[in-house]
Order: sequence, then structure tokens, then C-alpha cells
Amino acid sequence: MDKKANKYKLKLELLELLRPDDKVYEPIEFEFVNHDNIFAIIERMKQRDRFKTEQDSIEFAIGLKLFSEVMLRNKDNPLFEDFRPAFGAMMKKLKSKE
Repeated sequence: MDKKANKYKLKLELLELLRPDDKVYEPIEFEFVNHDNIFAIIERMKQRDRFKTEQDSIEFAIGLKLFSEVMLRNKDNPLFEDFRPAFGAMMKKLKSKE
């Protein structure tokens, strides 16, 4: 494990299908690292109350941390070049006290 990162495990399991004829996949479980304490970020997001529900805050925090860490590790990937400035602006706004 990277000494400068926290290690997490995530399990994604389908609980109910929207369309009964869709394929059912096995659960996915994987470990990943992130330089932030994601649980602390979730707590801050819930306290800031930026979304309609607490569940939205949790989903946003987890999704953002997974996405941003991949983007950091792949910073030279052309896929992110147009998005990076907008992402930086959003992160500044997110971290502001607004």
C-alpha cells in the first residue's frame, strides 16, 4: 500500500432490477487507495447540506473521490484536458464556505 494513502474496500451489489429482463451481474468488490479520509469528507458533505438528501451527499462524496483520484493518476490523459479547468473551479466552489 502507498504510505501516503488510505486503503478502502467497496462492494457494489444489485439489489433490485428496474427491468426484469436485464442481465444480473455478480457483485463487484474491490480495494482502492485515496489520499483523503473519505469518511471525513462524507461527514463534511452531510454537515454542509448542499444536496436535497443526506444520501445524495454520501453518493456525491464517494463518486467524486473515486473519480478525482483516477483523474489525478491519469493527469496526462487527453480525456481530462478540457474538463480539468471546470473540475478545479467546481472543487474551489465545493470547498468554499458558501
